[in-house]
Amino acid sequence: MARKVMWVVCVVVGAITVAGCGASSRPKIGVLLPEKYNTPDGMVLGPDGNIYLSVPNCNDSNYPAKILKIDRRDRISEVFTPPKHPQTGKACPLGIDVGPDGNLYVADNQSMFGHNDHKSRLLRVNMKGGKAVGCDVLVTGFIQSNAVSCHGDSVYVTETSLDLDADPMPSGVYRFRFSEFKGKPVVLKPDAKDKHLLVQFLTHNKDWRVGANGMGIDAEGSLYVCNFGEAALLKFTLDDQGNIESHKIVAQGRGMKSTDGLKIHPKTGEIYIADFIDNAVHKVCPKTGQVTTIWRNEDNSGGIGGLLDRPSEVCLRGDKIYVSNIDLGIKGNKYDEPHTISVIKLK
Repeated sequence: MARKVMWVVCVVVGAITVAGCGASSRPKIGVLLPEKYNTPDGMVLGPDGNIYLSVPNCNDSNYPAKILKIDRRDRISEVFTPPKHPQTGKACPLGIDVGPDGNLYVADNQSMFGHNDHKSRLLRVNMKGGKAVGCDVLVTGFIQSNAVSCHGDSVYVTETSLDLDADPMPSGVYRFRFSEFKGKPVVLKPDAKDKHLLVQFLTHNKDWRVGANGMGIDAEGSLYVCNFGEAALLKFTLDDQGNIESHKIVAQGRGMKSTDGLKIHPKTGEIYIADFIDNAVHKVCPKTGQVTTIWRNEDNSGGIGGLLDRPSEVCLRGDKIYVSNIDLGIKGNKYDEPHTISVIKLK
């Protein structure tokens, strides 16, 4: 694989921010999670109609990390317990996607437990007949592996920081061919020198040093990535080989305070984004950059009644937006019950 890394420096395009409510009602509790599933995060809608949910349990690590399933009736069941890292004794599943082989590809972000020394991983949970039958470690050496997207012959993984000491802080996206996953795991070279690094960009926000985060690929094969600390949504056009042809900032700010997890609507192409800092969910038009705030509530809600409580991810199923409330106890936020997946019904 040829090494071709692109730096992103570009101006913001798009229409003015539209603040409003694109939902028919306020959020409700879609799934009430028990204490043993205390930190919900990444979600993906599987081809079987079930939502697969990563639960790193970093708020209370007395409970092991889990992968759960939310069925069509919003009932939960356990799918898999990710393997603990042999050195840290922890697993921390965040981003999750379903590959063309039907298996689950999961980012294990060890930095959530303070391990920033290249211990994060990419895992594959092997599925057969709707059940997990094993797990393989595919890639090691990430600092903060985060979102995962499968497309064509490749899997893409966001690296939330490529250098924790740099200012501004670089982050980026790695791409791996499925054909590379044979035998021993791929071991990344440090210092952004690995051939799999597809693109990198900068985060200038000193208060929120969080870079590449949520990610998705639309029907035309364009790659969308969130730069959390810049409250920005980036677009990368890919060629037939998966290399970047062009890039732009679709939207930045415009009512968004951060850009965490995202999902692309399969019919409209609109992009839904979880705003962790502002307890909000936004919708972005990829053509104009127009931002519509679907819902926002104050930070003191505690998640009561389904209100958003530091949301990190969204997932679309039918006419509903599912929102993971990761509720991390950082930056003045208090981690507390209830542990919820909120549901917002779209118009």
